Amino acid sequence: MSSRVQHILTILAVKNLPKSISFYTEVFGWEQIVNVPVYAEFKIPGGMRLGLYERKSFALNVGKVPICTITNELAPTELYFYVDDIEVAIGKFKKAKAMVLSGLSRRDWGDEAAYFADPDGNVIVLAHPL
Repeated sequence: MSSRVQHILTILAVKNLPKSISFYTEVFGWEQIVNVPVYAEFKIPGGMRLGLYERKSFALNVGKVPICTITNELAPTELYFYVDDIEVAIGKFKKAKAMVLSGLSRRDWGDEAAYFADPDGNVIVLAHPL
């Protein structure tokens, strides 16, 4: 058996699954490939996938019920997306009423990036290299 990683599936635990599905569909337009009552999964170009798991069911899987959350704070998660057309991507996020955390600006590491929060406070970065 090889220990080589074949694929990484990122899964976010969300409070309101239908709202999160709507948000990610609106801002990225990804194909939804799994749709069950407590979980949805999107196919991302390049072979990656993003899962959205209803938080209470996610908590059952990890053995923490009720799940502890911090109110009015950002989740300790950042999804960093390199996009082809950053202005178009930012427009989609604003149209979806995503919370703007930091506007588009040059970053010290060589990208131009804008920071948003999804409906659950997960940080989403839209970026492109300078």
